[in-house]
Amino acid sequence: MAAYEMTVTVTPQYLADQSDPERARYVFAYTVTIRNTGQVPAQVISRHWLITDGNNQVQEVKGLGVVGHQPLLKPGEQFEYTSGTALATPHGSMRGAYFCVAEDGERFEAPIAEFALSLPRTLH
Repeated sequence: MAAYEMTVTVTPQYLADQSDPERARYVFAYTVTIRNTGQVPAQVISRHWLITDGNNQVQEVKGLGVVGHQPLLKPGEQFEYTSGTALATPHGSMRGAYFCVAEDGERFEAPIAEFALSLPRTLH
């Protein structure tokens, strides 16, 4: 087991009620769970996202904290939040990383694996 490790899982969801396909606006929510799977308490300091739409337009988002928080997680603890993004296309993807600082001062990254943003399959 690594001393410095956060495991990130993401569940995306298309928000039809907030989207406007006629105006090329597709809104997605995503619920993120950050779990400290390491052996040392650590704090999530900032985030870095790369959001790519179906036209390969990349939007970069950097900022302190996650939804206004900088959660300090002891080993085994988790923090969950929901955020959202709007794309100009019905399909895209997101990936990124959280920058964390352990209680002992060690800095490390928690990678966020790429996940798809796409409309649910429509039945005809």
